[in-house]
Amino acid sequence: MTKSRLDIKDFMRQNIRNLKAYTTARNEFTGQADVFLDANENPYGDLNRYPDPQQIAIKQILSDLKGMKTEQMFVGNGSDEIIDIAFRIFCESGRDKAICFTPSYGMYQVSADINGVELIEVPMERDFIPDPRTALEFIDDSVKLMLLCSPNNPTGNSIPKETIIELLASFKGIVVVDEAYIEFSDKESMTSLIEEYPQLIVSQTLSKAWGLANLRIGLAYASEEMVSWFNKVKAPYNVSGASQAEALKVLRNPAPVLKRIDQILKDKQRLIKTLNELSFVKTIFPSDANFLLVEMEDADSIYESLCNVGIIVRNRSKLIENCLRITIGSEEENARLINALKYL
Repeated sequence: MTKSRLDIKDFMRQNIRNLKAYTTARNEFTGQADVFLDANENPYGDLNRYPDPQQIAIKQILSDLKGMKTEQMFVGNGSDEIIDIAFRIFCESGRDKAICFTPSYGMYQVSADINGVELIEVPMERDFIPDPRTALEFIDDSVKLMLLCSPNNPTGNSIPKETIIELLASFKGIVVVDEAYIEFSDKESMTSLIEEYPQLIVSQTLSKAWGLANLRIGLAYASEEMVSWFNKVKAPYNVSGASQAEALKVLRNPAPVLKRIDQILKDKQRLIKTLNELSFVKTIFPSDANFLLVEMEDADSIYESLCNVGIIVRNRSKLIENCLRITIGSEEENARLINALKYL
């Protein structure tokens, strides 16, 4: 296929194009040093130094794991920072718009609201797959950003690669594919499309499959030019040194993580089988993630009953009628859930 000819600068806010980014001495200096008198730090203590502003060690490990160049990686303070920066780079408050397909991740609306950007929500059909032809009916020159979640939250299904390619080809703007749950899926990551589509940003995270939600580390893969703009806009030291150190411990030894992912997927199949035996369960939607969207009779009542025995699931009935989103827990947690449901 022919490479996309879109120039990402054509979609950027003018003030961002003119931005002179803040630089630290740690960014400017590339040699070896053991005396640091550049950042007005306290010279005493164990946590007295600022962290690596570019998270180089994390990117080097991910380069081997993902088959990407470090220059194609951005590390954020959670995936939410990545989404927010995309809004800040490409959407002028009060003028530009973004588009997503519902039901989907609620933070897209929150980020749009914070940045003063109208978010166009295009409803999906029952299969929860975006229709590129329907999307074009809502798009004009003011729409700069498209947000796709795959596997989708809260539905759990993946968007087919051919659908994403069709959207990339037809939409003249920036496309973010949020792959927070990709490690639980057997589907291909859209990072394979980055060389071909410079307007594509693929967001991932260490919070879900990697089990590091407490550290708040999000990842973005994009063209080198796109990543350079993200680095200009981000805060100088956006990921703490403590978080980087803990993440490195896990990234350097991924075998236990892969084992846990396999366990979660097996437990998901067992949970599906057991849920299907309950008379009030109507539909369990296909899931490529570590959760299930379950349509039940009177989901609100079931949700309240579970809360009363200390079991919290996510009530998504306002988005999808009579649906609960259930995360796959440990074997013990799943057993408690099923036991509670059996005695409703």
